[in-house]
Amino acid sequence: MSRFVKSHALGNDYIVLEAQELDFPLTPEAVRRLCDRHFGVGSDGVLVRVSSERADFGLRIYNPDGTEAEKSGNGLRIFAKYLYDRGLARVPTFTVETPGGVVRCDVEVQGGRVAQVTVDMGEATFSSPRIPVRGPAREVVDEPLEVEGTTVRITAVNVGNPHCVVFTPDLGSVDFHRLGPALERHPAFPQRTNVQFAQVLGPDRVRIRIWERGAGETLASGSSACAVAAACVRRGLTGRQLQVEMDGGVLRVSVDEGFQLRMAGPASQVYAGELAPEFVDLLRSAG
Repeated sequence: MSRFVKSHALGNDYIVLEAQELDFPLTPEAVRRLCDRHFGVGSDGVLVRVSSERADFGLRIYNPDGTEAEKSGNGLRIFAKYLYDRGLARVPTFTVETPGGVVRCDVEVQGGRVAQVTVDMGEATFSSPRIPVRGPAREVVDEPLEVEGTTVRITAVNVGNPHCVVFTPDLGSVDFHRLGPALERHPAFPQRTNVQFAQVLGPDRVRIRIWERGAGETLASGSSACAVAAACVRRGLTGRQLQVEMDGGVLRVSVDEGFQLRMAGPASQVYAGELAPEFVDLLRSAG
């Protein structure tokens, strides 16, 4: 029985599945069909609960193009709500293993349901081998990069997955749909990268637009918010407590002196359902 839950975190929506209940192979083509907004359930990605020997729960994260992501802040908040609301997590603090590392989740319950989740997202690093970014070993901070005939200044950071932050005085002037995908697949990033354009609005506020690796333009992203917050602090542009504003809403991110990241925000379930047998047959046949 292929049951699923559809949830969103500030408009960034995911399908949640149980690995042990899947009756079709979760191939890249099956993920693409599930995420298709016209011929499938429709989502920005797929979350699958798996077993873990290192944490209370395990999570695999898939982008809508079928590739696998190392970590997702919004996905983790959705997954934490799913676990607690269904009684799978019986205490409000628990750990989740992702391919990008083990994180701690703290849920805040209102009216018997999870309304907000705080996630310890781990350490941000600007080290080129760990992001990764091609070239000599260095911290990639405010570095020029030529893309599509334009030179932009990038700060690259890994928060469990790779990010490229471009600060701008005016988000409205950014050629977003040209530069976003060009940066995602730039030869400097051997594993591709998530891309954020960021405008600092004050010592505790920054607004961003997000081009997500494997997904394209995204209303919100928890890992992107964390990456931008870390880049703001590293560049000395803000304090360590930030509101990160996105098209889908606002996340609160704190960056400690060791660049450990903590992110807080909402998650909402939209509906629960069961995949129709004829659709499951299509997924089984997906190569």
